[in-house]
Amino acid sequence: MPNDWFMWMIVLWSIFLSVTMGIGGYFMFRKFLKKMPKEDGKSILDWQEHYINETLHLWTDEKKAFLNELVEPVPELFRDVAKGKIAGKIGELALEEKAVQMTDELIIKGYIIATPKRDHKFLIKKLKEKEIDIQQYEAYFSAK
Repeated sequence: MPNDWFMWMIVLWSIFLSVTMGIGGYFMFRKFLKKMPKEDGKSILDWQEHYINETLHLWTDEKKAFLNELVEPVPELFRDVAKGKIAGKIGELALEEKAVQMTDELIIKGYIIATPKRDHKFLIKKLKEKEIDIQQYEAYFSAK
């Protein structure tokens, strides 16, 4: 009997290790793909970093705090990655519009475009809390 228990413990431990290594490998592979250069010679992460660096001077402390407030629902483990992706998209929009400073409108548009549809309910809730009218952003919510 004790041998059966030990055997099952080893089988369950092996399954647990295989699953966790598979999950970790999946996320590492996704990161690897994002780091691969595209046709223009830059990767997705390179462009993201470029947009952030080019628009860094446009961010005020107030706007940084607003972005931090918007990404609060994201689990802390992934928050920095999410904030980087969203800030990159906001920077891209700011450069396209030749903005002279970050605005709430730019931040909200960038957030909507950069995040999956399932995260929009948190944004809508936060905007309603802050009493910001979401009617002007309906086109961005439905564009995805």
